[in-house]
Amino acid sequence: MPQEPTPESQAQEPKPRVPLAVEEVFAAACMAALALITFANVILRYLTDESIAWTEEISIALMVVMTLAAAGAAFARERHIRIDYFLERGSPQRQRLFSLIGAAATVLLFAAMAVLGTRMVWDEFRFGETSPGIGLPKWWYSVWLPVLSVAIALRAGGVFLRKWRGR
Repeated sequence: MPQEPTPESQAQEPKPRVPLAVEEVFAAACMAALALITFANVILRYLTDESIAWTEEISIALMVVMTLAAAGAAFARERHIRIDYFLERGSPQRQRLFSLIGAAATVLLFAAMAVLGTRMVWDEFRFGETSPGIGLPKWWYSVWLPVLSVAIALRAGGVFLRKWRGR
């Protein structure tokens, strides 16, 4: 299991060019909106025994957006999910190679998700699909998949370039 970063190790890690605050603020805003919506729904249900129907639909969309936004920051910090057992037991060259392979695979995966997500959003827009709960256009929810997939691919690409350059 990886150890928590120390101030010395964090000072040695190269910083990404685009501040991580972009994803962090976006994810925090999604979490705040999610908490507010859920709180309002709980209070209303407690007082009236009725639930706000649209809260589940909005909450699910916010959770997906929050997760993707936070994933971008995790990749930039190299705190994403990986199999550390093999990574930590190798030589520095092997660790670098595994990091390069992992970053390249991440770029390819999220680039493919961006392309396919864009096609999905276009189809939802073109055919006028609406959400079942409140009837909003589905692409309002889906547009975040390709947008944030591009952001994650760019963050993973930045990790790849830093590792490639030996930093």
